[in-house]
Amino acid sequence: MPRRNKKLSHLSSRGEARMVDVSAKPATERVAVAEGRVIMRPKTLVIVRKGNAKKGDVLGAARIAGIQAAKRTHELIPLCHPLPITQIEVELTPDADLPGIVARARVKVAGKTGVEMEALTAVSVACLTIYDMVKAVERGMRIEGIRLIEKRGGRSGHYRLRE
Repeated sequence: MPRRNKKLSHLSSRGEARMVDVSAKPATERVAVAEGRVIMRPKTLVIVRKGNAKKGDVLGAARIAGIQAAKRTHELIPLCHPLPITQIEVELTPDADLPGIVARARVKVAGKTGVEMEALTAVSVACLTIYDMVKAVERGMRIEGIRLIEKRGGRSGHYRLRE
């Protein structure tokens, strides 16, 4: 049964920030999937799709940036544990209906704590990289909808976003 503890685990009894002690937890397979979007004008999306932006291959650079970011999440988020990540997938899908790019990251670990922050960080940095690569064409792009889609493993069980 999923744990429903409303207590914030990153706060001590005195309300001070702390890194959670996970030493007593068993190592299990944990997977997290996160998603976000970069909304842009149709003509900007055409440039991204063609791969001929002035700075180069936008989607290739963003994919690598997302992977790197997931691996370094513990350096960016102060109370995250460094994790021995076993797999990172970053998918960047052009969507003419937005118009824009849908970014999705799936991160996997066999460890004592989850990888939600790593998946969210991968998506965030991939979206920021897309923005950086084409901001000369359009500064009004929007990064939105960054959220956890699914989490599996660990004591709290399986979570899947319901829309």
